[in-house]
Amino acid sequence: MYARRRHVYFAMMGTCLALFVLAWGVVRLWSVPVAVGMCVVAMVIPPVAAMVANRRGPEDRWWDDPSGDPKSDEWWDELDGRRRH
Repeated sequence: MYARRRHVYFAMMGTCLALFVLAWGVVRLWSVPVAVGMCVVAMVIPPVAAMVANRRGPEDRWWDDPSGDPKSDEWWDELDGRRRH
């Protein structure tokens, strides 16, 4: 699943760069307002891409990871009804 999120992230960032370069390299020759609009859209893409890349999916078992504190881990395992070996 991490690979899919990474691919989506790079696709979104590539789209962002392409929009920015096309806006000021090509589109501005015909219409500056359209080029500015393309840059506004390109400006919104990086934060969305970061959210997509850092989202945890339902198959990510992050809550099962030990915290590093033996007493805390033992306490949480007791609450969850698990026994540590």
